[in-house]
Amino acid sequence: MSAPRGVFARVVQTEAKLAIREPVGIVWGFGMPVILVVIFGNIGPFADEIPGSGGMSVFDAYLPVLCVVALTMLALIGLPMPLATYRELGVLRRMATTPVSPARLLGAQVVLNLVVGAAAVVLVLGVGSMLGGQLPSRVPAFVLVLLLTAWALFALGLVVAAVARTSRAAAALGNVLFFPLAFFGGLWLPLPAMPQVLQGISSWIPTGAAVEAMNATVRGDAPPLVSLLLLLGYGAVFGAVAWRTFRWE
Repeated sequence: MSAPRGVFARVVQTEAKLAIREPVGIVWGFGMPVILVVIFGNIGPFADEIPGSGGMSVFDAYLPVLCVVALTMLALIGLPMPLATYRELGVLRRMATTPVSPARLLGAQVVLNLVVGAAAVVLVLGVGSMLGGQLPSRVPAFVLVLLLTAWALFALGLVVAAVARTSRAAAALGNVLFFPLAFFGGLWLPLPAMPQVLQGISSWIPTGAAVEAMNATVRGDAPPLVSLLLLLGYGAVFGAVAWRTFRWE
C-alpha cells in the first residue's frame, strides 16, 4: 500500500512543479477571481442592495460568483490542457509501460487543481470580507455546495480532456464552454439582478445552480435541494461520459 501511495505523492509533487513553471491555468483560476474581488470591492455602487435579494448587496452577490468562476477556470483550462498536451506528445502512452500509470497522472492533476481551487475560494472570501463582503453564515452547507460544484465542473473538465486531442483543442473547447457557464453563473450580471427568464435558465446550468445554492448559505438559508441534486447529477453524467470516452493515446 505504501509504495503506490508514495508513487502517487511523487507524481503530484512533479505535476505541481510543472504547473508552477507554466502557470497558465493557475494564474487564470487563482489570480483573475482575486483581482476581480479587489476591483468590485472598490466600486461604490456595488455596495447598494439588490432589490428582492434578501438584503444582499451587489458585492455580496459577486463573492459566490467568483468562487464558482475560479473552479470553472481550473476545471476547463487548468485541468484539461496538461492532459491533452501529454496525450499529444505521447507521454500517456509511454507512461502506460511504467509503474506510474496514466491514471495516477490524471488523479494528480485533479488533486492539484482541487487544492488550487480551494485556496482560490479561501482567498476570494477572505479578501471579500476585508472589503465589506458578507460571508456564508452556514459554513457546512457552503462547503457541501463547494464540493458538489467541484464534482460537477471537474467532471466536465475531464470530458474536455477526453475529447480534445491537442492542447490547442483543449484550450479552444474550454474557452467556448467557459463563457456561457460564466454568464449563467452571474459573472456579468448577478443572479438576483437577472430578469426572471434568465434566472430560470440559470437555475438549470451547473454554475447557476452552484451560485444559487451558495447565495442561500450567505442569506442564512439552506441551499435548495434541487440545486444540490442538479450538481450531483451533472457530476455523475459528465463523469460517466469522461470515463467512456477518455483515451490515453
